[in-house]
Amino acid sequence: MPVPLAPYPTPPVPFTPPNGTTQSQLVCSGCRNLLLYPVGATSVCCAVCSVVTNVPPPGTEMAQLVCGGCHTLLMYIRGATSVQCSCCHTVNLALEANQVAHVNCGNCRMLLMYQYGARSVKCAVCNFVTSVGASPSSEQKLSG
Repeated sequence: MPVPLAPYPTPPVPFTPPNGTTQSQLVCSGCRNLLLYPVGATSVCCAVCSVVTNVPPPGTEMAQLVCGGCHTLLMYIRGATSVQCSCCHTVNLALEANQVAHVNCGNCRMLLMYQYGARSVKCAVCNFVTSVGASPSSEQKLSG
């Protein structure tokens, strides 16, 4: 005798904030997932790991960077000069966009990022040291 199949469950309705309410985001201090929360909240409880993460005070500008040690997305208060990763404890330089420049490696042509104003940059791929500033066409300053 055939077994009757149950109908597929209806998908949950996605959360939409009430009219006029805006959302912001931060990284969970427990599992590092991106959390969305309504502006005005003072803390957010993660649905994945249940860790409560405090929300920065209103008006605090946040910035993001990818950790150089473990490639985790890190969020930090804009203006900080360094950010320590809570996963691998690597201390990352937190440069503003207008302090970063790019140049192609003089040996392998890999695009390199370095602090604007530096005289040279060492390629992490081939270890070649490329002089910067000597030829302005090879250097691209990013503006923020």
